[in-house]
Amino acid sequence: MFGRRLFGFSLVGIGLASPINKALGDTAPPPAPIPKAALPKANPEKAANKSGPRILCYVGGYTRSGPAESNAAGITLFEMNPKSGILTQLGQVTPADNPSFLTLSSDQNYLYTVNEISDFEGGHTGSVTAFKLDRRTGVLTRLNVVSSGGADPAHLSVHPSGKYLFVANYTGGSAAVIRIQEDGSLGLLTDLIHNTGPKMPERATDNPPGNYAVSDHSGAHVHMVQSDVSGKFVLACDAGLDRVYVWLFDEENGTLKPAEKPWLTMEPGSAPRHFCFSHDGKVIYILGEQDSRVVVADYDPQTGAMQVKQTASTVTAQFRGSTLAAEIILHPTGKFLYVTNRLGNAIACFKVNDDGSITLFDEVWEHADYGRALSFDPSGKFVFIANQRSDSITSFRVNTDTGTLDFTWNFVPIGTPTSFAFTVIDSV
Repeated sequence: MFGRRLFGFSLVGIGLASPINKALGDTAPPPAPIPKAALPKANPEKAANKSGPRILCYVGGYTRSGPAESNAAGITLFEMNPKSGILTQLGQVTPADNPSFLTLSSDQNYLYTVNEISDFEGGHTGSVTAFKLDRRTGVLTRLNVVSSGGADPAHLSVHPSGKYLFVANYTGGSAAVIRIQEDGSLGLLTDLIHNTGPKMPERATDNPPGNYAVSDHSGAHVHMVQSDVSGKFVLACDAGLDRVYVWLFDEENGTLKPAEKPWLTMEPGSAPRHFCFSHDGKVIYILGEQDSRVVVADYDPQTGAMQVKQTASTVTAQFRGSTLAAEIILHPTGKFLYVTNRLGNAIACFKVNDDGSITLFDEVWEHADYGRALSFDPSGKFVFIANQRSDSITSFRVNTDTGTLDFTWNFVPIGTPTSFAFTVIDSV
């Protein structure tokens, strides 16, 4: 049975809350509200006095005008309780300009964020900021800021070698390669690829029925860029041209060369947004924003070629209305795949079969509005959702045997959250 989608009304007054909650799988009543003055917050230095490993979480969001509201103040640091999943803020927010997507270096000593802007130093580009991470307290120290090579960068990732940063510039549709210096700061741009292609339709023909939401197909819009598991090839989702590009990466020079098959053509209007790989790197899961579907393809690590073998909807056959898919992640066990659907405010839960294909087994209400980012903590026991429009983070406990999600009833108030980056540190 699929999880619930109940909005804006109460069943208590008509005596139906208890049986319906039981039927829909709520295993515990919500806790009493926490007064605003009592919301968890701690001093980073005092928290660092704890012995043993600690789980830290960095959260980015919109701080100024962009494609959404802008209630964030920068990058917020939290510590996660490994038993309850509760996030406790540590110290003050680190200032950053529209840090809408975060990632950590290969050695976890540095944090990088896009600055999703289009006016860096008076020009028409965005920027990327590098921070050094204090491995005892988790506090960030800014190292430098460089141009992203294009406007409104929406995603970034680090090459497995740790020597390069890949940046997806949404406006203008370009993929940038930036060298990472030995001290973790960002160096020169080593390559910049601009995608071109024909105008694509605003909506896909395989949209869920009644979907009025539109993905921007006015031109090229690179939404994600990341290497494959080996680092040999670099792939990019272009949500404007409905293609997944593949480049051979020259690690010595930091340059990109089109693969033998330079792109995978997606469903027209589907707006491929994000992807993830199976742990062995032989299957790729590509998420379409507009049609809310996952394309499953066999991936050849030697050539970068993709062969589509399945397309799966992230909504049930009964769903009607507007939805835009946002994030796709594979559980650390490799057995389960999860997708956030904005507007529908649900998490699609898939079982990964032995051949890499997927089967939808649940659709779970996020308990908030416009879930954008989705991330596991390092243990894989909890999954967190950044709810952009409702200014909150919600979370679920993950059953690692069945993949089912159990709501924690933990709400974290935070302005327009859009991205997570988790790390484990040992204070003593």
